[in-house]
Amino acid sequence: MKFLFVLALVFISTQRGWSLEITSKNDEDESKKPLGVLRNYTPDPDEILGKILEQALENVHYLHKEIDNDLSRKAFNLYLERIDYGKQFLLDSDIDELKEYEKKFDDSLKNGDLSVVKLTQKIMNKRIPMIEEYVSTILKKDFDFKLDEAYETDAKKRDYVDSEKELKERWRKLVKLEVLIQYFDLKDDQDGISNDKATKKEKKKKTVKSDKKKSYKDLMKESREKVQKRYARVFKRLKEERKGDRLDKFYNSITRVYDPHTHYFIPEEKEDFDIDMSGKLEGIGALLREEGSFIKVERIIPGSASWKGKQLKAEDIILAVGQEDEDFVDIVDMSIRDAVKLIRGKKGTIVRLKVKKPDGTIKMIPITRDQVILEESYVKSTIIEHKDLKKKIGYIHVPKFYRDFQDPNGRNSSEDVKKEIEKLKAKAVDGIVLNLRNNGGGALQDATLMAGLFIKKGPIVQVKDRGEAKIQEDVDNKVYWDKPLVVLINRFSASASEIVAGALKDYNRALIVGSSEQTHGKGTVQAIMNLQEMVNPFIAKYLPPIGAMKVTTDMFYRVNGMSTQFRGVKPDIELPDQFGYLESGEQSLDYAIPYAEVPAVKYDKWNKQVMSLPKLKSASDKRVAKSEKFQKIIKSVAWSKERKDQTKRSIKLDEMKKFRKEAHEMSDKFEIDEIDEKILVTAVDKAKNDVEKESFKEFKEELQKDPVIEETLYIFSDLIAEQKS
Repeated sequence: MKFLFVLALVFISTQRGWSLEITSKNDEDESKKPLGVLRNYTPDPDEILGKILEQALENVHYLHKEIDNDLSRKAFNLYLERIDYGKQFLLDSDIDELKEYEKKFDDSLKNGDLSVVKLTQKIMNKRIPMIEEYVSTILKKDFDFKLDEAYETDAKKRDYVDSEKELKERWRKLVKLEVLIQYFDLKDDQDGISNDKATKKEKKKKTVKSDKKKSYKDLMKESREKVQKRYARVFKRLKEERKGDRLDKFYNSITRVYDPHTHYFIPEEKEDFDIDMSGKLEGIGALLREEGSFIKVERIIPGSASWKGKQLKAEDIILAVGQEDEDFVDIVDMSIRDAVKLIRGKKGTIVRLKVKKPDGTIKMIPITRDQVILEESYVKSTIIEHKDLKKKIGYIHVPKFYRDFQDPNGRNSSEDVKKEIEKLKAKAVDGIVLNLRNNGGGALQDATLMAGLFIKKGPIVQVKDRGEAKIQEDVDNKVYWDKPLVVLINRFSASASEIVAGALKDYNRALIVGSSEQTHGKGTVQAIMNLQEMVNPFIAKYLPPIGAMKVTTDMFYRVNGMSTQFRGVKPDIELPDQFGYLESGEQSLDYAIPYAEVPAVKYDKWNKQVMSLPKLKSASDKRVAKSEKFQKIIKSVAWSKERKDQTKRSIKLDEMKKFRKEAHEMSDKFEIDEIDEKILVTAVDKAKNDVEKESFKEFKEELQKDPVIEETLYIFSDLIAEQKS
């Protein structure tokens, strides 16, 4: 069975008609025999993985590009970015030494020769301790913040330096800048100045000034200590970097030359990918964070094993982890990835946590692991109204196109949207908003099914590899919602979101409202390959886990023949974009596959939703021009664009004070945090407990603060009025 994803595809090699056969290069007499039948042979995981990736890239990838010297040169440059993006460790002489491999990345992959990785590690093993010692030394004494110095914060504008002396000077300025920023952060906290998005009430609470204020000297000392602790963790992580992390940089410098979405997953990343797609995992249900040397509980997930047990709480520090009746393993100073690996486990098994409570008491907490459902990953709906408009609108939020491919009875986004539509129909709503903002995509199957909920039947998307385009159709001959429909998009709506928005726009089925001039522009389909399955089964059992690969196999096209690649989907009505100062989208990514078109397919446009786009757009533009919230967004974007180009940061106390004062003033000036009491938000389902009540309260406030929601209600009112006329 084959499952197509926009972001992923569960894939077996024989479905593409190829398999991996590796022969021994160490035994001339038996060089043509499969590894699995060789005696006294220890398989080399690097060689095997390299050959698998080579075949996958050359034979499965959409471009069928050969791994050669040209690709090697490009991969080498990407590799340098991945190992030292900030140009903070490597010298010019190191680059010259590494350039020996500039044309050898192709051969290194094919032969499993990781000499470049070993050389990189040798250089870093020398450089990291040197920088660590230097940073520790300079943080022991005060900096002179009266000197007129500046640091270039944009790594692209920096060059590699010639000597260790110049490298230390770069670090001196960086550390000095970080201490100065930390000083002003501490001073702002002391003075009750907040630059976050707290509510006005919370801000007032923060302005209560402490009776005992710390002096400039004390704050600077504390700043140096905080920066010292932060860098101690950074250098510790760098020195403890595992082989898998280093291989990730090497292999993915090659895969990224093919396109930005082809990616090798080390085994841990594959597990995280599966969790993200299904929205569930097996464990204790606690969100963790690193804080200094400790792993601290950030939040308990409602309904999880930890939530049911009522012993583990937010702000608890986990000191050690024990499996069933085994001895405890100390996790102080352990990376969060390794700590999570110990804490996660199969449903029904017991994990014991040695926990330090905020009051200092030490407690042992046993938890029986269970399935954890990440509810924020799932579709949810509500009813929104505007007091002045008297229209009841259903609102469906789709965070991603999820599908549990391991469980045929598991949840999927298209079925969940169908259920929410039925609930909203029962509440007699006048229209539905399908919110696809910030939705990065997911299962192609669900994109097809979801778009099909709003039309009777017909083609939804065309999927094409190097052959003919294949059409994904809605064939159920049913319409689950036939009244007015608005789809919300923004610059972060990508992939499956663009399929749905594009199809509904082409069918004239929905009005597309966007807070950007287009969506992300990702029109490619990927496959997830379990690399262990690519290996001869006789030797697979002797290999450690070798991970997985996400590889681009197809492009998708709208029914009108246009690809969403690069161009995305343009809204019918465009609203001000609060992220308009960012450079984002597929076009901004290196080696993105270019735009293309295929012939359009026959489809029947929806004739029930009458829309005069010029009239609707004109009315919306007038409201936006009068809207205080939207005008704040427009001015904020203009200011941010100007500020973004100022990449050289002064390390002078007075200059930094002026810089931050302006930032605080502009943040307050452009902040949109008021709840619009005219927007009424009603729950579709009754909350079962206090957790659900609190969750809905946050969801409600988020909608009431969103100017796009308010304007969408007005657009809906115009749309409904026009259809009645």
